[in-house]
Amino acid sequence: MKKILVANRGEIALRVMRTAKKMGIKTVAVYSEADRNSPHVTFADEAVCIGPAPSNQSYLLGNKIIEVAKELHVDGIHPGYGFLSENAAFGEAVAKSGIVFIGPKTHAIEVMGSKLAAKDAVKAYDIPMVPGIDEAVTDVAYASKVANEIGYPILIKASAGGGGKGMRVVEKEADIKEQMQRAISEAESSFGDGSVFIEKYVGSPRHIEIQILADAHGNVVHLFERECSVQRRHQKVVEEAPSSVLTPEIREAMGAAAVRVAKACDYLGAGTVEFLLDENKNFYFLEMNTRLQVEHPVTELITGVDLVEQQIKIARGEELSFTQEDLQISGHALELRVYAEDSLDNFAPSIGVLEVYQHPKGENIRVDDGFEEGMEIPIYYDPMISKLITYGNTREEAIELMKQAISNYKVKGIETTLPFGKFVCEHEAFTSGNFDTHFVKKYYTPELLEAGYEKEAKIAAQVALQQYLKEQRILKTC
Repeated sequence: MKKILVANRGEIALRVMRTAKKMGIKTVAVYSEADRNSPHVTFADEAVCIGPAPSNQSYLLGNKIIEVAKELHVDGIHPGYGFLSENAAFGEAVAKSGIVFIGPKTHAIEVMGSKLAAKDAVKAYDIPMVPGIDEAVTDVAYASKVANEIGYPILIKASAGGGGKGMRVVEKEADIKEQMQRAISEAESSFGDGSVFIEKYVGSPRHIEIQILADAHGNVVHLFERECSVQRRHQKVVEEAPSSVLTPEIREAMGAAAVRVAKACDYLGAGTVEFLLDENKNFYFLEMNTRLQVEHPVTELITGVDLVEQQIKIARGEELSFTQEDLQISGHALELRVYAEDSLDNFAPSIGVLEVYQHPKGENIRVDDGFEEGMEIPIYYDPMISKLITYGNTREEAIELMKQAISNYKVKGIETTLPFGKFVCEHEAFTSGNFDTHFVKKYYTPELLEAGYEKEAKIAAQVALQQYLKEQRILKTC
């Protein structure tokens, strides 16, 4: 494999290209008109504009991307995450064109792309499941019957897609009709598939996911877990590895279950198996993401494994060079997704120009980003600017370094989630490890964040006053 096209943009495109360059592989960038001056475009060996800013006129044009790849004699296409990364038709078209798709087989993408199909696929593999039904439901009367059998509260979930869309918690039977209709409507508009299913709502859940790698020679390993429970709108903001609550026994059991899930769909490459962990430390299969995850850096830091490098090697047909016994957890890593969002305004998008953009540097600090000072944050794509990752020998070290790194991250022109990240790292629930996916709902309000700002301002003012008085005393003495 001598040349790879990265069918993505921003930080993940740069991330993949850096590893490819390290491996001596040339890279091709594709970009929209809005991304003409983006770092991933200038970093690549070759770059081709594929259309206007809207993603459905550029980054989602699978056939055009394949056409560019063929013209430039590309050997492999890496989809990154988002866009076409979990599009089975695209993966199939890439393979049929004679180019290697650096991702799983079409069958695995199709099966795991539907939560219902995924549940059905792993039935025979002794995977713990949340109580509920594993078939699509549209009839309210039947849904009420099922809900009464498993007991309220229940969760209505879209079979296709994710990110919290098409998801509704129902506390009592009187609400089920309205919530069913809303979930179906949202699923149809978001994914073109209105099928939903019902399962028991797990109280105080933690979101734990297991990273796996599988080669074409029958070897499957897991690279331990990531804790992803700090979320807003069912989307992750803070992730860490390892989790602070898993015992060695639970870690081993979850890892083994994730490997069985991968085998259930004949998986190939890097993937992530997601679980819910309840307050009694029982875990349940949630879904499988058939791609590289946004939060993959924390796993890389605690294992020393370059996951993109492994993706490429597996796509080339190579066998994994390590076994499960070779893998160990070393230290602790923490990641904050730095979104262009206003933490004081319910995480509303904040679009504008990066008048100042200087990210922190230093030992054990990693920043994966795709922007530079002076660039505009486009309205067409996901609002993530970067990923700020810190590493320490202990969880406490990683958290302290994260707080320092946030303070040294300079951004002006837009609002970001950096203040929220600091709020999380300073909150007792997070530092103690006693939190769940309801962290934002339970503990976070803009008023608390503003109170923190006011406290910092008062301290800064007091320090400045003391310094001024000290200088005046020195002048009088002179």
